[in-house]
Amino acid sequence: MFTGLVEETGKLEKKVKTGEGFQFTFSASKIFDDLDIGSSISVNGCCLTVVKKEDKTFSVDAIEETLKKTDLGMLEVGNRVNLERPLKADARLGGHFVLGHVDTTGIVKEVKELSNSHFMKITFPDKFKSYLIYVGSVSIDGVSMTVAELEDNWFGVGIIPFTWQETVFSDKKVGDKVNLEFDVLGKYVERIMEGKQDNSPIV
Repeated sequence: MFTGLVEETGKLEKKVKTGEGFQFTFSASKIFDDLDIGSSISVNGCCLTVVKKEDKTFSVDAIEETLKKTDLGMLEVGNRVNLERPLKADARLGGHFVLGHVDTTGIVKEVKELSNSHFMKITFPDKFKSYLIYVGSVSIDGVSMTVAELEDNWFGVGIIPFTWQETVFSDKKVGDKVNLEFDVLGKYVERIMEGKQDNSPIV
């Protein structure tokens, strides 16, 4: 489980085809003190498992199913990614509960520079609109954000200077894909209501 508070950005150093998936090797600097083989790590909001670790680099495997739901397959050597280690039990909980299970990808519709911040609009598939609410939480490339505007097929978020500088948001252009994970609380509420409507047991 993660919080959506990115610890640092890493850089893709190597991308190796493995069947229908890829093995990615990333360089980083801040996350290695308790990162081991078998550890979970969020890469652009996607929970992956460390399979190799060397001096200032680590490798993860992305299988075919992961590539279907995320934009990881589009990464190119040199691209930056958002990195976050899992939440510790004794840590303060900032952001919101982020599982690292990406629901779908969105498309950057607009990036606007304001006087002291940036505003980004993102389109998303229509079937997910019930998971978004005004001033609700959403994970964008692993960053916990608050919905500031919401329409039928897009939502907008305000990005403070710190987040803009310390994440991959500053790399984003109109037309780029982003990984989206919607608040897990909304998913459970929907499942409970479905069970009540059809009187079927909830499993």
